[in-house]
Amino acid sequence: MQWVACAELAAAVSNAGGLGILSALTQPNPEALAREIERTRALTDRPFGVNLTILPSINPPPYAAYRRAIIDSGVKIVETAGNKPQEHMEDFKSNGVLVIHKCTAVRHALSAERMGVDIVSIDGFECAGHPGEDDIPGLVLVPAAADKLRIPILASGGFADGRGLVAALALGASGISMGTRFCATREAPLHDNVKQQLVAQDERATNLIFRKLKNTARVAKNSVSDRVVAILNEPNTIFADVAHLVSGRLGRDLLNSGDLDAGIYWAGQVQGLIHDVPSVSELITRIVHEATGLIETRLRAVLA
Repeated sequence: MQWVACAELAAAVSNAGGLGILSALTQPNPEALAREIERTRALTDRPFGVNLTILPSINPPPYAAYRRAIIDSGVKIVETAGNKPQEHMEDFKSNGVLVIHKCTAVRHALSAERMGVDIVSIDGFECAGHPGEDDIPGLVLVPAAADKLRIPILASGGFADGRGLVAALALGASGISMGTRFCATREAPLHDNVKQQLVAQDERATNLIFRKLKNTARVAKNSVSDRVVAILNEPNTIFADVAHLVSGRLGRDLLNSGDLDAGIYWAGQVQGLIHDVPSVSELITRIVHEATGLIETRLRAVLA
């Protein structure tokens, strides 16, 4: 959700009864993050959180300074992702911050639980972004995590409607997390071409890139991601051979310009369940209504 999870979208999700999340690293520095947090507060009086994604890098961002901006701004919910959040836990917990950690494997979720995170968001293979290297879909991963964890879990990856919410609850999750589906809403700060492409493409229209590098990422299928896959399928190729195609700057430009072949952009298999571009409020209301209807009619009818 980098470049997408900004104040307008996060506030809209919170105002509609969900938990909106800002992306810390969308902001160029910790000071800009503090300003974005205040901008979100001007748009909602409801709780929201901040995502801090921790990834290996030659020149890593100043994670400790971003963490301090989150704490000093009074945010009480943080979603961590990527590498282990261990170095950040003491500071977050001593300041009363609830930590949600996103994992793609049960073993990683158990490790996060031992570190003291409050909630795990378990991310199935269907997801956009980095699904890990085990290729376990949510239908197995969610209940496998629920069987072993003592803390609450959220189900992530492949969710877009009330059917998914009911399924996640049945599998042992306490709720769902959505990324790609929220990109196709009116409040998402994306060019309409991108939103309409999410509607038009089906569940097959993603590419898994960086597989040979053991850093698998699921992105939307386009000419650029096709080329990345082709290059890395050649023998002896390395990341440097595709770095010019996958830069974050190109992806940001794509989202802003609507040129769908300007770079790569994240999208999950859930594209096959996206059929319109509603407001966030309309989407969340619909999901809750669908879920309630399924529980009260179809499931009760099965038991009758």
